[in-house]
Amino acid sequence: MEIAEILNFTVPLSDITLESVVLAVLVAIIGWIVVKVLTSVFTKMLSRASNLPGLVIEFLIRFFSVLLYVILALVVLATLGFDVSSVVLGLSAVIGLILGFGLQDTVTNLAAGVWLAAFRPIDRGEFVEVNGISGTVTSVGIMATELLKPDNTYITIPNALVWGSPVINSTRMETRRVEVRVAVAYDSDLNKAIRVATDLMTAHAGVLSSPEPVVIVTELADSSVILALRAWAKTSDFWGVQWDLNRDVVGAFRGAGIEIAFPQVDVHLGRVR
Repeated sequence: MEIAEILNFTVPLSDITLESVVLAVLVAIIGWIVVKVLTSVFTKMLSRASNLPGLVIEFLIRFFSVLLYVILALVVLATLGFDVSSVVLGLSAVIGLILGFGLQDTVTNLAAGVWLAAFRPIDRGEFVEVNGISGTVTSVGIMATELLKPDNTYITIPNALVWGSPVINSTRMETRRVEVRVAVAYDSDLNKAIRVATDLMTAHAGVLSSPEPVVIVTELADSSVILALRAWAKTSDFWGVQWDLNRDVVGAFRGAGIEIAFPQVDVHLGRVR
């Protein structure tokens, strides 16, 4: 059997010839290489644009890559002899049918991803709280945002929820205010307690001198006076400062003879007549 006859062999139950199959495979391989090259070039071009945020670059790269793969798939189908125009129309009809059955969330997530990449309420590496979930942003994709929680749990949140919910960004600003609350007994010397707490904050290397640390009375509780130690620190030092103040204020108050109160109830018993 000659090579021409082999290439003209038709796949059973179809009009696809072996020649078109081989050609489609070659197109797929070459197209895959071209997509990788174009994606790499596109990535380098965007990386040189220093004014573009990282999330915008990542979003555009993913979108461009998906678009190229879709085009490649259509070219391969056309090589096999399929009518690509009919395929496109068929896909459009299927997409319209799916959306008609209430799966508009896909389009909503896609649009939300565009807005997140453009306006950047969150960025890669920032610690945020979204819809009650806290974690470090690892990426914002076309459809979903990915967070890594402090316990190394990976969370994927649909972009529509991120865009439609309040976002608490804990690392966007350069400084943050630390607040540590402590309860002291009513018979304690409040002025002395405030002075000891202020000296404690001032002496900490991570506490900024401006704004100055302050101690205020926030509440007159049932069995104690609540003091709030408020100090400003660099965002990177926030947790270290808060943990140190929570630990050290106990020793500082004990050393100064200031009683740290605990909840208590006075019960008076009387004789029933």
